[in-house]
Amino acid sequence: MVSVVVPLFNEERSLEALYREIAEALEQRDEPWEAVFVDDGSTDGSFGVLTQLHNDETNVVVIHLRRNFGKAAALQAGFLEARGDTMVTIDADLQDDPAEIPQLLAKLDEGFDLVSGWKTRRNDPWTRRLLSRVFNWVTAVVSGVRLHDVNCGLKAYRAEVLRGMRLYGELHRFIPVLASYRGFRVAEIPVNHRARQHGRSRYGLERYVRGFFDLLSVTFMGRYRHRPLHLFGGIGLLMGFVGSLILAYLTVIKIGGAGIGQRPLLTLGVLLVVVGIQFVSLGLLSELITSQHEERVGERERTELAVEEILR
Repeated sequence: MVSVVVPLFNEERSLEALYREIAEALEQRDEPWEAVFVDDGSTDGSFGVLTQLHNDETNVVVIHLRRNFGKAAALQAGFLEARGDTMVTIDADLQDDPAEIPQLLAKLDEGFDLVSGWKTRRNDPWTRRLLSRVFNWVTAVVSGVRLHDVNCGLKAYRAEVLRGMRLYGELHRFIPVLASYRGFRVAEIPVNHRARQHGRSRYGLERYVRGFFDLLSVTFMGRYRHRPLHLFGGIGLLMGFVGSLILAYLTVIKIGGAGIGQRPLLTLGVLLVVVGIQFVSLGLLSELITSQHEERVGERERTELAVEEILR
């Protein structure tokens, strides 16, 4: 079964048309499907429209959240209720084209675990396009996962990619990054992007700022969760090395008769050495905590998500 998960907030004028387009796109595939609509605390008539859709169609699931928790929480609720072994996410504003879903699923059938859409020609204001381009570039540099459009709402996943993945804050933006860190195969294909027909965008600069902090969290947990000393120790050694060079230089000129007691360089050198030692100590403490946790979890449980096949 294919589960199409649709998070939404105040999109009552788009929902019926969206369902019809999803149905038209999936008719060509000979497999059952369901549409899982997650109403993230809408204040318009969205829930009424969804209730009517649910009464009219047998493959519509409606989840109504008590208030607006955000897109990440809405997606999490949809993933938990979806029954499909393949999942597709699409925004409810009709800018994502449901006709692209078969293309995403076909790419998934090639052996990938997650296929993300790439809006090569975006129908958005230039300010939003610029912010998105900068955000995608920063994400690629920091995370090491090279995607042109990591935040595209149109994606297809194998269900196992999402098992055990807890979404909060702005983490829904980084599902491809999280999946890649867990060893899943990630691909990207160009998709059509349409102009907004109803309502207005609720994404502003503040969401990119919050997303950047979540990116740092994702990158740290993905790259250094099991080896924190590599991060903190590396920073500490670099700072200690630079501080030692400064102090060695000051020692040489002190022997030569120059006064160094009032030089800011002395304070900088001592500060770098002390802070460097603190970073190394923090890394060692983190390693101790991590090793104790891993012993409790057990080797098999820790690696089972990354094991694709065992031949005996």
